[in-house]
Amino acid sequence: MSELKYKRVLLKLSGEALMGTQGLGIDPQIVDAVAQEIKSIRELGTELGVVIGGGNIFRGLSASARGMDRVQADYMGMLATVINSLAMQDYLERHNVYTRVQTAIKMAELAEPFIRRRAVRHLEKGRVVIFASGTGNPYFTTDTAAALRAVEIQADVILKATKVDGVYDADPMTNPEAKKYEYLTFIDLIKDGLKVMDSTAATLCMDNNLPIIVLNMKKSGNLRRAILGEKIGTLITGS
Repeated sequence: MSELKYKRVLLKLSGEALMGTQGLGIDPQIVDAVAQEIKSIRELGTELGVVIGGGNIFRGLSASARGMDRVQADYMGMLATVINSLAMQDYLERHNVYTRVQTAIKMAELAEPFIRRRAVRHLEKGRVVIFASGTGNPYFTTDTAAALRAVEIQADVILKATKVDGVYDADPMTNPEAKKYEYLTFIDLIKDGLKVMDSTAATLCMDNNLPIIVLNMKKSGNLRRAILGEKIGTLITGS
């Protein structure tokens, strides 16, 4: 078995990543492909936690901008993350990857409540743990939830899966002159206003010396290459 650089990993997925070319909702083919990528790194012995956004179903911040109460909108967004998490659990278990969903908001009929020690025990037993409903509090993004859960389970790294192969100084989808960063510090991230993670999440990672690798999820094998220590995407660290 190949030697892992990162043994315990928190994978952050956007909700939009699950909808493929659809304008909304969940594309079963995309979820299945993501599940197979996750299975490939579990087979290496990685202990894996996952946080999925809910933007493919409902974006609380956008609804708030259109006049909805921010707290109510954020709670609706948290419920959207639960829908995505249950879908991912279903597809992972189709591939014989044992999975648990833990939620920050109690919904005992659907999932376990988030209990840190129980989550760590699941990871030690080789189960993928999907952390749903954000932090359970309004005004906090799923990026912050990912950073918080990563710190709590003592992850070695956060893998932030995106549609592009790293962090750029401009949108590479619209600007062919955009420059890719191979390496950044958290101070760079916050100072330059690079929209990788919100400042709360970045600060939490910085304070706990937790590196982030931003990579392209659409390219098959990238997760595997990252945990084996290959230079891929953009590495963000404290120094």
